Amino acid sequence: MSNVHLSIGGRSYTVACADGEEEHVSSLGQMIDTKISANSGLKQQGEPRMLLFAALMLADELHEARSELEIARATPAKPGPVSAEIEDRVTRIAERVEILARHLEHSASNA
Repeated sequence: MSNVHLSIGGRSYTVACADGEEEHVSSLGQMIDTKISANSGLKQQGEPRMLLFAALMLADELHEARSELEIARATPAKPGPVSAEIEDRVTRIAERVEILARHLEHSASNA
């Protein structure tokens, strides 16, 4: 296990992750910080509310990506590896967001 230090919304967090996942977890933390920074009012909120809104924004993006994927699946696919590659990437993104959401829920419950 490794620890990753994140700065989200001007606050510092230390999160445990599997060895080799440090860069990925750090990147996820930067995504959350970007969401919070894009909505300057969120920094004024309490920590749980700030993280909740960031998680909701990311969940909305995930929902949109999944909806687009469902539409793409319902539409006759053009032959070629691009369609399968996009589906694989969206699936991996969804898995990463779900892991991030679990980390956020755990962090918020320990706050």
